[in-house]
Amino acid sequence: MRNLLSWLPSWRIPPRYHPELLLGLFLGISLSVSSGTLAQYIRQRRRERIKSTVNYEPTPIELRSNEVVNGVTGLIGNTPLVRINSLSDALGVEILGKAEFLNPGGSVKDRVALQVINDAEQQGLLHPHSGSTIFEGTVGSTGISIATIGRARGYETTIIMPDDVAEEKSKALLCLGAHVEKVRPASIVDKKQFVNLAKQRALEFGDVELQNDVEEGFVVTTQATESEVSHQNRPDDNDEAETKARGFFADQFENRSNFDAHFNGTGPEIWRQTHGEIDAFVSGAGTGGTIAGIGTYLKNMKNTIMVVLSDPEGSGLYNKIKFGVMYDAKESEGSKRRHQVDTVVEGIGINRLTHNFELALNRIDDAYRITDAEAVSMSRYLVKHDGLFLGSSSACNLVACVKLAKRLGPGKTIVTIL
Repeated sequence: MRNLLSWLPSWRIPPRYHPELLLGLFLGISLSVSSGTLAQYIRQRRRERIKSTVNYEPTPIELRSNEVVNGVTGLIGNTPLVRINSLSDALGVEILGKAEFLNPGGSVKDRVALQVINDAEQQGLLHPHSGSTIFEGTVGSTGISIATIGRARGYETTIIMPDDVAEEKSKALLCLGAHVEKVRPASIVDKKQFVNLAKQRALEFGDVELQNDVEEGFVVTTQATESEVSHQNRPDDNDEAETKARGFFADQFENRSNFDAHFNGTGPEIWRQTHGEIDAFVSGAGTGGTIAGIGTYLKNMKNTIMVVLSDPEGSGLYNKIKFGVMYDAKESEGSKRRHQVDTVVEGIGINRLTHNFELALNRIDDAYRITDAEAVSMSRYLVKHDGLFLGSSSACNLVACVKLAKRLGPGKTIVTIL
């Protein structure tokens, strides 16, 4: 023992310490270093094995731990499912929330904004760092997402929004460098409605219309001249036309990219994270892309999964699902106080059928009408019992989850969007 320690520095060891203590310390450090090296080796071999595996689909946690993401857009998606403990324990079910608030823009709309911009670039409608501007009409969340991704991709953004949405949203947009234009709430048939104004601003941006397709859901104009545009198919002139600034109206309500973002992204993530053990999916709808895309994917994977709409007061979607008619009692003459969707809830609820929501009509099994009082109570309950500080639309979703859980009974797994 003493011979083994003879090569160590000649430290003065107090008499009360046995030489074996130093040996134990030495062996402990050695084992710690060697085990760390071994763990690193095992992780590296595992990564190599994963890459060589055909048709391997990594889970979200593996995606996060095994790669360095590419900029702010790499942070979008692969969000975890969080168990809402208080509600799940009280009801004897599993209520799981897709934590979309962990996206860099703070909402599920990051997925939509990224898909819209990616699709536009792939189609040659937008070119980064060309002085182009993306226009959108939104109550806030989509605008924040577009401004975030637009800034990273080299685009300017102009956001048209109602003047009665939360002040924090417009402040966030300004911090992200977006131009914000606030307008009075109005019906979609009014030319001054915020979505219609966003489209008009995009048309006014350029002198030449490259695309104005209502069915596809976007508008593109360019500051290039008619001559430059007419010659853009020539190899020697193409670059000149592409470098001219363009005005692009994203139109989240009608743009199919909205649906695709969830059908190709959020839906598959939920299916993997639950290992297919899911009984129902609950979501609100504004544009309709979330419930349509996720609902369609999950139904394709397992047709018995229930897709349920959570709809706030004043919205007509609840009656459309329940009775086939877009009507709400608050629309009756003399009863409207503010605008069509008269509720404290922002982001969901609408009184018209969008292209994206129409894709969900044959996929939605049921709907729940959520009052303002229920949404506010739920948001306060979650802070008190779960430490979750969520917005009104998330609270609406969870109220609907509770109502559905009571109906389905214990042992079920219900997933929603937070």
